[in-house]
Order: sequence, then structure tokens, then C-alpha cells
Amino acid sequence: MTGSEAPPSFRLAYVPGVTPDKWVRIWNERLPDVPLALTQVPAAGAVGVLLDGGADAGLVRLPVDRTLLSAIPLYTETTVVLIPRDHLVTAADEVTVADLADEIVLHPLDDVLGWERLPGRPALERPATTADAVELVAAGIGVLLVPLSLARLHHRKDLTYRTVTDAPASGVALSWPEDAHTDLVEDFIGIVRGRTVNSTRGRQPEPARSKDGKQTAGKQASGKQASGKQTGGARRGTGGSHRGAAGGKGRSGGRGGKPRRP
Repeated sequence: MTGSEAPPSFRLAYVPGVTPDKWVRIWNERLPDVPLALTQVPAAGAVGVLLDGGADAGLVRLPVDRTLLSAIPLYTETTVVLIPRDHLVTAADEVTVADLADEIVLHPLDDVLGWERLPGRPALERPATTADAVELVAAGIGVLLVPLSLARLHHRKDLTYRTVTDAPASGVALSWPEDAHTDLVEDFIGIVRGRTVNSTRGRQPEPARSKDGKQTAGKQASGKQASGKQTGGARRGTGGSHRGAAGGKGRSGGRGGKPRRP
């Protein structure tokens, strides 16, 4: 590497509610020489960050434009309703959208659930952010439906939540630009998919080489042995198939498995 070349690094964007800690830890164990830089971005701005080159990949909320971005769906979150602890809804373990028909349902501008029709009664104004909507819930102004991770992210002692069984759900995906599928992106794909270090679907380590750049004798010999075993196996497999064919012909020579009379 020349003095003008920057060392390799990997930039990962993620939206609020997503917790990439486990994957980052595995990355640091497997690629200690490649720093991973994390950047939290608003859900609505994640696609723009990826397309503008602000990150190599991102943990984003679906849907994304598949003509511009590749995406691997990772999981779908449960939707919950965020309510004050003394709210009547807390009497049930889970509720339906119909149970919220008489409630003022807050709909922040950064909502990620993609409602076709918002349940309940609308508020006079839409809060600018989910965080603003949480403050209004605490003040008794209304209730808020969010993915479970966002309810946990905005946890308050005076609020709680209940599962909404028939509400839209939010999916999370690993995404990157279609034209920027790099080796490091493939490495991170392997991590989130649970591949092992030596998985055949990941990048393979370079074979050991001598000082003159040639593959070492040990590697060459092991390659020949593997090749020899493979060839022998193929010959045995071929012989077995011939025997099977002959046996099949003999069994079909007469009825009920009896030999024909000459």
C-alpha cells in the first residue's frame, strides 16, 4: 500500500430502533484490521445516505426501492401501542386496531408503519418526530403505535405498551447500492446471515505462498490428494450405477420375480 492510499474501512448506517451491536462485535473479531464506523440516520433519510455514498451498507426499514438498492430482509417487528401506565388498555395483554377506535392516535411525520388508514381519531396536528409524539402520550394527549424497538428506545417509567395484533408491521433489512456490492459488503452479509469464517459462500483466505509468490508444496500436494480422491470416487460411483442397471434388467426378465424358462 502506498502512502496515498487510505486503509480499508467499513461504514454502516442504521436507523433508530435497530441494534447492530452483536454484528459489530463479530466484525471486530473477524476483521480487526478493518474499522467499522457506525452512523445512526433517520429512517426516512437512510436510502439517501446509501445512494450518496455516505455509508457502504445500512440497516434500514422496508420497503426500499429495489431498482436502486439491494436488500436482504432480516426480521419483522411486532407493533405495539404506547400508552400511559394507568390507561384502560393496560387491562388487556394485547389489543386490536378496533379497540383503539375511540382513542386519539398520534401520527408523527417520521412514522415507519405505512398505514393505509390510520386507526382511531386523528390529532389536530401531526408531531414532527416519534420522540415528540412520545412526549404527547406522556401528557395524556393520545396514544402512539410504533415498532416494539422504538417503544423500548423511548422507554419512560410513566409509559407502557401492549401488542396490537392486526396492525401493520415494520421489516428491517440490510441494504446497499446495487452497483456497490464490495468484498466488505459480502463480509457483513455473511455475518448477519450467520455464516462461519470458513463458509464457502464468503470470501476464502488466500493460499499460503512462498517468498517467490508460488503456492507452497504442502498446498499443492493436498490439492493433488483431494483431486485423486475425487476421481476415484467418481469411478466407484460409475461402477455402482452399472451394477444397478444390470441388476434392474435381471429383475425385469420375468413375472413375479421368477426366471423365465428356456
